[in-house]
Amino acid sequence: MPALLELEHVTAAYGKVEVLHDLSMSVPPGSVVALLGSNGAGKTTTLRVISGTLPLRRGSVRLERARLDGRSPYEIARSGVVLVPEGRGIFPLLNVRDNLKVAARAARGISSNLRQERIQGVLTTFPRLEERLSQRAGSLSGGEQQMLAMCRALLADPKVLMMDEISMGLAPMIVDQLFETVGQLKAAGLTIVLVEQYLTYALRMADVCYVLSKGKIAFVGEPSELGAGSAVASAYLGTG
Repeated sequence: MPALLELEHVTAAYGKVEVLHDLSMSVPPGSVVALLGSNGAGKTTTLRVISGTLPLRRGSVRLERARLDGRSPYEIARSGVVLVPEGRGIFPLLNVRDNLKVAARAARGISSNLRQERIQGVLTTFPRLEERLSQRAGSLSGGEQQMLAMCRALLADPKVLMMDEISMGLAPMIVDQLFETVGQLKAAGLTIVLVEQYLTYALRMADVCYVLSKGKIAFVGEPSELGAGSAVASAYLGTG
């Protein structure tokens, strides 16, 4: 099956420091691909390259065989590749309702008549936010802010949803709720690229795992190959 999203021989740098080295990755449609690795391995940098916030030095990024590299982050998001960033990326001084309205206005191919319907649809996924529409986003709990960030991304009707450490700083009960939603999105056929610190959640969701080490692909395979006692997990993920 042809890849929906594909990186070929990607090299990227922060200034003079090269951080991704000849990285290639294939994301099949309808799959969940987990990017795993220790801190500094290049996971967030890979998402930044895909989303256009970090330019390539060499290589290409393609969505449905069309080049994304060289386009602006806005154009890439409008094409259907949407990122829930580490740190959530909400507007803390706006209330929940206005955060959603801003995201709905920016969504690709959505008329004004459909905006409210789309907003109501994402609130069905996270009903807790419907109770807080008038509340300033910055005053929400950490879990509620992450829910809002995911709602904003879903309003873009993504072809590929990228999520960077959505569990960071959250209580286990909230993390369970968030990943229950990720499971629902997977079951609905959404293509997902997942960076996640909790290996258990990542392996539960993923169809394919890429393990990064020092900006290079160290392993590609199925989640079952990274279970307890795995030499790869022990070497690159600090388990075992």
